[in-house]
Amino acid sequence: MENVLTNHRSIRKYTNKNIDKSLLDELIQAATCASTTGNMQLYSIIATENDTIKKQLAPCHFNQPMIMNAPLVLTFCADFNRFCKWCEQRNAKHGYDNFHSFLTATIDTLLVAQNFCIAAESKGLGICYLGTTTYNAEKIIDVLNLPLFVIPITTVTVGYPETIPQKSDRLPTRAILHNECYKDYTEDDINNFYAYKELLPENKKFILENNKTSLAQVFTDIRYTKKDNEAITLSFIKTLKKQGFKFDF
Repeated sequence: MENVLTNHRSIRKYTNKNIDKSLLDELIQAATCASTTGNMQLYSIIATENDTIKKQLAPCHFNQPMIMNAPLVLTFCADFNRFCKWCEQRNAKHGYDNFHSFLTATIDTLLVAQNFCIAAESKGLGICYLGTTTYNAEKIIDVLNLPLFVIPITTVTVGYPETIPQKSDRLPTRAILHNECYKDYTEDDINNFYAYKELLPENKKFILENNKTSLAQVFTDIRYTKKDNEAITLSFIKTLKKQGFKFDF
């Protein structure tokens, strides 16, 4: 656990060495051992190695270079299509076209994605999660021909690392762990827990480059703005409804 979990890095530059099919099959099998709601396995994984399809996916992820640089791009999808078809073919009337069902499938999907990533890193591969998947879900659906009840949740690039970057900073355990029940944070707690992050040279540089007075403002005003979050929310809800999930919000 020490080497695989605590030494995780997001790898954004890969060598041109391909991933052997037998290794990929082994990793997928390990991934599918993840916990799943009711053993329904409400996910599908799209493996993309073809450069033509990668080029179509790249704009969906704001043309981040690792899409083309990585030998393998995996799109992890919440998938109720397969399970619903099984129900229908067995004369079982399903009711899985709702938000709770989507959320259940999303949890399954992220569990299997993380299992895959841990397994891949244990074999010397590097991975990078792309948070852009839900930003342009509708476009990804078109590129990958996803049917009703299938929604892309996260994308992971995979390959052998060309370089190993520094580990990303993390909040201390005492900032995350609440004993017995949730204990809300005092002003002093927030100052103490975020002090290390705020004092890192690279983060101070972000503040200066963006003409802000705090690292928090870099997040709220530049990286993840209210305007963008609300636009992505509306777009994603529209996509969910288009893919067959029905709810009134």
